[in-house]
This record gives sequence, structure tokens and C-alpha cells, in this order.
Amino acid sequence: MRKVKIANTDWEVSEIALGVMRMNVLSSQEAKSVIEAAIENGIDYFDHADIYGGGESEQVFGSAFTELSIPRDSVFLQSKTGIIPGKMYDFSKKHIIESVDGSLKRLRTDYLDALLLHRPDTLVEPEEVAEAFEQLEEQGKVRSFGVSNHNPMQIELLKKYVRQPLLINQLQMSVTHHPSINAGFNVNRTNQEAIVREGSILEYCRVNDITIQPWSPFQVGNEKEGILFDHPDFIGLNEVLAKLAEKYKVEREAIAIAWLLRHPAKMQPIIGSMNPKRIAITCRASDIKLSREEWYEVYRAGGFQLP
Repeated sequence: MRKVKIANTDWEVSEIALGVMRMNVLSSQEAKSVIEAAIENGIDYFDHADIYGGGESEQVFGSAFTELSIPRDSVFLQSKTGIIPGKMYDFSKKHIIESVDGSLKRLRTDYLDALLLHRPDTLVEPEEVAEAFEQLEEQGKVRSFGVSNHNPMQIELLKKYVRQPLLINQLQMSVTHHPSINAGFNVNRTNQEAIVREGSILEYCRVNDITIQPWSPFQVGNEKEGILFDHPDFIGLNEVLAKLAEKYKVEREAIAIAWLLRHPAKMQPIIGSMNPKRIAITCRASDIKLSREEWYEVYRAGGFQLP
């Protein structure tokens, strides 16, 4: 597994991360097998959130990780906060601090390597966020900070008050869902694809050394449900993925991730499989570097036309 350097730090971590949103449905032994499979295939970065499985995903992970006796400093643990499911978003100082304390308890650790604000809270008081971050850093409970699903001006608002650099931004992205990439091809046009929905977030993150973490990299997208593999609306794409998979002697999952890794933004995809075999299959993406021609072939096969 290749390593990627988290911008503005000396930390080098696996270029593919494992998201454990679905770990709450696993037994202790199954959870240990998933963690072991991730580490055996080079993954040392684990992405959590306080709401995953109602907190049970962190609980199951923390228990399994402790039983495996893996050195804490050999992995990077990240969690997110800010969503009150079905009710509201909450970036108050009180909620952020209480959420971190809950995650630390469930994960059975003294600190998080990274804490992300999960989805934008329009009622955010950035001064409170800054106070929460200061307290968590001073107490040694959080080493670094970032955001998830934020646009450039939402990040700029936070940066006006938050002293710590915001190192990460999680964005939904796959070979079939990438509005930030697509808009970049359609500058100075009046078609639907030319609409800049995310404020040029891709370029903003590159300019400001913010690591983009694509989530749901196998999902079709917001408008269409399901996984892109064998999806009836993407027959041509699957044919191209299969062709490249045969060339590189991997599975289609690896090609789909390699497509994201090929982008010079140096993205760090988050895969969410709880299947040890599928984790191994997908991690093969780190052995591949698609050519420029192959990258564009996958893009076009996804149903996107170049101007």
C-alpha cells in the first residue's frame, strides 16, 4: 500500500482508508477479521463518526481493536461530529466536546488523530467551534481537525476563527458521481454540467493543501441508488472497468479506486466494505497507476461527454 502525506503535517498514512460505518452489525470475531484484513493489506487509517450505528460501530471497533493488541500509535483514528440524526446539526462547543468524549470512550483510546465536522451547520457559531478545538487540542484529546461535505466559503468562515489548520474534507465521489470534476470541464458553457454546485471545492482544496477523502466511491450517486458495478444504467462503464481489470489483473473495484487515486489532487478514498476478501481486492488499487488515456476512457464510459 502506498503512503500519502497529510498536507501540512509530517504524517504518512495509507492512501486508502477504511470506513467502519457498518461495523455495528458484526460480531467481535468478524470485526477483528475486518481490522486484521485492513492492516494486512496496508490500511492504517480508520474513519468513524459518532452516529455510525448509533455509536455501536465505534464500540465494536474499540473492543475488537483492543483485543487484537495492535499498537495505538501504528494506526490513525478519525471520527466525525455534528449530526443529530433526523433532528438537526449541532456545532456547539458543548456538543463537539461531549461527542469527542463519547467517541474516545467507545473507541477505548485517549485521543483521536483527527476530528471532522460532519455536515455544515447553518447555525454554526465559528467562535464556539474554535473554543472547542482549542480545548480538545490542549487536553490532548484531538491531534488534528477537518471537515466533511463543506464548500469553500463554509471552510473560510471556520478558518476566520479556528487557529488549527483544517486538513481534510470528505466529499462523495465515484466514477459516476463527481460534480466538482465535471464542472471543471464545462467552464464557459451553459449546459447543466457547467453549474458549479460545490464552489470549485476540488481546486480550493488543492490550493489550500486540504486532503480530499472521497466517500461512497462505489455508489452510483445522489440521484440514482445502488452500486455502480453491474448497474443497468452503466453497462458501457462496467465493460471498460472489466477490460482494465483484466489488463492489470485485478477486480473492477480496484480500477474504480485507482481512477480516484490517479487524480493529482492526491485523494484518499474511504472504502466501506466489512468483507475481508473485498478489502484485499480493493486495496490492489494501490498497485495501479492508470494512464491519462485510461483515466479519460473511464470518465467517458461513465456517460460524461468532453466539451
